[in-house]
Amino acid sequence: MATQQQEAGLKEQLAQSIEAQGLKVRQLKSAKADKAEIDQEVQNLLALKKELALLEGADPAKKSSKPAKSSFTLKTAKGTKDYNDKDMAIREKVFSTITKVFKKHGAVTIDTPVFELKEILAGKYGEDSKLIYDLADQGGEECSLRYDLTVPFARFLAMNGKEYQNIKRYQIAKVYRRDQPAMTKGRMREFYQCDFDIAGSYDSMIPDAEILRILVEALTNLEVGKFTVKLNHRKILDGIFEVCGVPEDNIRPISSAVDKLDKLPWADVKKEMVEEKGLAVEAADKIGEYVKHKGGRDLLDMLKKDEVLMANASAAAGLKDMETLFDYLEVFEVLDRMSFDLSLARGLDYYTGIIYEAVTEKSAPPKLAEGVLPKKKENGELDESTVGVGSIAAGGRYDNLVGMFSGKNKKGQPNLQIPCVGVSIGVERVFSILMSKQKAEEIKSNETEVLVIAVGDGLLKERMAIAKTLWDADIKASYMFKNKPRLDKQFDVCEKDMIPLAIIIGKDELEKGEVRIKDMRSKNEAQGGGVTIQQADMVKEVKARLEQL
Repeated sequence: MATQQQEAGLKEQLAQSIEAQGLKVRQLKSAKADKAEIDQEVQNLLALKKELALLEGADPAKKSSKPAKSSFTLKTAKGTKDYNDKDMAIREKVFSTITKVFKKHGAVTIDTPVFELKEILAGKYGEDSKLIYDLADQGGEECSLRYDLTVPFARFLAMNGKEYQNIKRYQIAKVYRRDQPAMTKGRMREFYQCDFDIAGSYDSMIPDAEILRILVEALTNLEVGKFTVKLNHRKILDGIFEVCGVPEDNIRPISSAVDKLDKLPWADVKKEMVEEKGLAVEAADKIGEYVKHKGGRDLLDMLKKDEVLMANASAAAGLKDMETLFDYLEVFEVLDRMSFDLSLARGLDYYTGIIYEAVTEKSAPPKLAEGVLPKKKENGELDESTVGVGSIAAGGRYDNLVGMFSGKNKKGQPNLQIPCVGVSIGVERVFSILMSKQKAEEIKSNETEVLVIAVGDGLLKERMAIAKTLWDADIKASYMFKNKPRLDKQFDVCEKDMIPLAIIIGKDELEKGEVRIKDMRSKNEAQGGGVTIQQADMVKEVKARLEQL
């Protein structure tokens, strides 16, 4: 009886959820919300309906003479998505833009496996280690999907250190995290990272400055809009924690708490420090006085006047690095994009020096009242209207990570030590920002430049021959795959696929060795059926017109 009551209650709850979700979808449509957001909410609605249908199908009170059909929900896995042709046109442009900047700065590319030995990834990500996807044992080795591209790169250097003592490397590949997704904000479980790293021993802050120059170039060329690069230094942060009275073994956990200040108010972060991490209230209050500061050289000057902080060796070394870095960033003319922000902590354990992340106006979540956390839907997922895009790029210096994989000598020192500094650009978050500015109908997803059109008889072989001539000249051409296509349908293809030029042929033109060329973008009726030219001049004329587009 209890089981039946529970089942009835679950059905009622699902029915209410379906009604509420349906209302949300209708409201989004009437408000002409972003298509990606509507599509995601429709998928959520369909999933709820499927769940109810399955529950009702399992009801023994319902008799049916028909055999039960096996049923499953046809959808992508949580935190993943398909990309259509319009999406991919934008994504390919993003990848191309980033790669061009990386290559301009002399980088080579490598590739690493999508999964690593579990022990390689273990203990490198602090509290975020719980987000690693562990794989089932398939043959004597425990493996996990890679969480980022940095740790695999460090493992690569440890294995090939004699050959790669110095390297500028970039890598564009997918990584995986068991995070709570926010699909329309580019927060996913499977996503691309675009990494640029400089490995090797160099004079202080020189490679660090170039990494930041590369980041600014890439984001500027991607046209993401106004952005800021937040800067801090792990040595400064550790020094602050030490002078505030944080025990050494609690520095990393406290750092992870401070890292949440871009998502949570100070009161919540302080509560975590005191109640969950066991930090004294007085120490937390002292930290709060420091982490509220942000600025530029003015903040640097203020901290240098802090005698207590400057007496700490770690903080003094970090401030000296920042002063040098500011000088180099000024030479590169990117200092105006930087914000020295003492609340930036970066939760990953492997950072040892400068840390940074790039944010836009869409990075921050909507303002919530103090103590109020982002809402969750009834199915346990985050309500995406209450979360922001987050940082669109991040990175820092990690001097000891390679040494973790190289083993130790008799003195207890790493056999191989290769200092590194790098940045990772979050393509999915950049993509979500760019797509929010685009109208789908304005995105040209193919690169076709010319459509070969026949008037009257289909002239299929003749169209094929002209397309072949254009292909031989490296011109992107196409034609309809029909023997006798209607003229209006061929014009429709030009409009739908945004093909700028048409080569038009008929029996009369072919007999005279001529073709007509027409600008399909122009609505000028004076063009008529197009300009008649000799077929021998077709390639030259098409190329001349394409250069003017």
